[in-house]
Amino acid sequence: MTVLARISVGVIVERQKAASAWIDFLWRPVAVLPGEPEARPWTILSSDGNATRFYAGSAEMELHRSETAHYLSNLTSGAPSIWVTLRRSDGEMPYRLFAVTADPTEGESFAEAGDDIVEALPMPEPIRDLLAAFVAEHHVEREFVKRQRDRADPERMARQAVRREEDGGT
Repeated sequence: MTVLARISVGVIVERQKAASAWIDFLWRPVAVLPGEPEARPWTILSSDGNATRFYAGSAEMELHRSETAHYLSNLTSGAPSIWVTLRRSDGEMPYRLFAVTADPTEGESFAEAGDDIVEALPMPEPIRDLLAAFVAEHHVEREFVKRQRDRADPERMARQAVRREEDGGT
């Protein structure tokens, strides 16, 4: 698929102390920012006794002409969202920013795999405006055509059953 446009975003991630004997912290994306903030990835933004917020870094949402129906569905859902995926990392931080998308089907597909952390976050208005402009320019409404099945021919089906019996049931 050809990428026609890209939208740069920044992602805020929160690390919260876990009330568990098996893990120390819970990680989750909590916000998407329009554009690319000048902060370095994994800069601490705020911290209190239980939670720390980080600027996780920036990513580019790739927009494709073939996905405009999904973008339109997202925009008209009443709660437009951006799906952010964090994936385990062997680096200094236990997770890395893996993907950011406005396509609901792609976002949901990330949730199916392994131990990725996927969150649907509210879409900021400037990003909503850019996505709406992309859809307005590239979306082509396609008529849904329901395929019709051929009607079964009972005579033909009966002949096949007789032939199978004659062949010894194969």
